[in-house]
Amino acid sequence: MTTTAAGIVHLTERQPQVSGAEMVAALVPPPQFDDATFESYRTDPAFPSQQEAKDALMTFAGVGAAAPRGGLFRRAKKGPELKPGVYLDGGFGVGKTHLLASIYHAMPARRKYFGSFIEYTALVGALGYQNTVELFRGSDLLCIDEFELDDPGDTMVMTRLLGELVAGGTRMAATSNTPPNALGEGRFAAQDFLREIHAMSANFQTLRIDGTDYRHRAVDGHAAVLAEADYERAVAAAAVDGTASDDAFPTFIEHLSHVHPSRYLRLIDGLSVIGLRDVVALEDQSAALRFVAFIDRAYDAQISIRSTGIPLDLVFGDEMLAGGYRKKYLRAVSRLVALTHD
Repeated sequence: MTTTAAGIVHLTERQPQVSGAEMVAALVPPPQFDDATFESYRTDPAFPSQQEAKDALMTFAGVGAAAPRGGLFRRAKKGPELKPGVYLDGGFGVGKTHLLASIYHAMPARRKYFGSFIEYTALVGALGYQNTVELFRGSDLLCIDEFELDDPGDTMVMTRLLGELVAGGTRMAATSNTPPNALGEGRFAAQDFLREIHAMSANFQTLRIDGTDYRHRAVDGHAAVLAEADYERAVAAAAVDGTASDDAFPTFIEHLSHVHPSRYLRLIDGLSVIGLRDVVALEDQSAALRFVAFIDRAYDAQISIRSTGIPLDLVFGDEMLAGGYRKKYLRAVSRLVALTHD
């Protein structure tokens, strides 16, 4: 493709830089969750744990909830009030981020922050550990989306940080991202989490949320893939009133290795459509995980994707899907299907 319209850019030519101050300013819910509330979280009657978790989180946020109807919360109905943290455990597409954003919006906190695990660890890297502690010290609420357990170093830095902040009165809410395949599809092993965070374990109540992936309720099958001519028209049309990117997939994947994941959101700043040509299966796991992180940011920003080659949901091979990062890849597949059909 040789289109050179002013509205078309190449992500491989972007080298985004983000300052510590900009990282802090970005610690708010993604745009798609600007209006997320507990009321707009639609529970599925087939999965009672959704309503139970919603009730418990409303209590945690101090906005009241219906009286527990039994099960987990009947014997410990004041659990969320007694502990400074809640940890949402569930499969992808069950609304964990929506509920996390609902907590953020509902709590009348003076100082509150919302970010992905990657954003917080990147902030520690940019500011240093002690400066990050001082930055968040005295804050009322910290929301952490997709708490990672696959990097022991980052995990222990974050749990140490949370320990210091909780001791100062900060409340925590987090969602899980559980890499080990042995933990099961969409499952979170509380004991593994508790072992990782050691002394922090007593500060969190783990809430299980079951359900089906809402992104696949209306869309079935593979990610949409376009013929070359249709791709050119789609990218050109998006560039008429906005900005679209156009990159060869292999070159783009290589470029991601030179950009820190904390800068991926800046990489796609201003785009209305992401264009990826000649998509092929990924063979390197590090490259695959970087692509997962990129898709997470594209999904947060709700930027449509147009592509040629193989369907994007097929870029993760069978060996990857059977390995320790299965849950991450399946979440990315879910999001890729949604973004290409958007």
